[in-house]
Amino acid sequence: MADAQGYIRNNIWAPYQALGYGMYAVQLRSIRLPIGLCGLVRRDFLRSPDLGFALLPEYCGLGLATEAARAVLSHAQVELRIERLYAIVKPGNQRSVRLLEQLGFRRAGPCQIPQGDAVELFQLNA
Repeated sequence: MADAQGYIRNNIWAPYQALGYGMYAVQLRSIRLPIGLCGLVRRDFLRSPDLGFALLPEYCGLGLATEAARAVLSHAQVELRIERLYAIVKPGNQRSVRLLEQLGFRRAGPCQIPQGDAVELFQLNA
């Protein structure tokens, strides 16, 4: 229980308090069932926040990630006035690449994150 409280306090709430944004729960409207996350993440190795999203497998391919990402992008641009956003994608994740391209992100090239993994970096300018 204490581990969960610490995680929520340090990883979920702290970004909202420090930056005014973070990850949001994605849920089905009809039954308020949480099915994933979508939001903005501030990473030390990027100059601007990046869009992150993840859904449970049974909810992928239904347009829900696109709907959630569009809402987050609108909030980032209109309310938070963020002019540049990034997104990182693991190589071979074509579903995420297609979603980012639909949202207007453009490939900015390969990138190596501090953990050592190679990812594709995408960028969106407002």
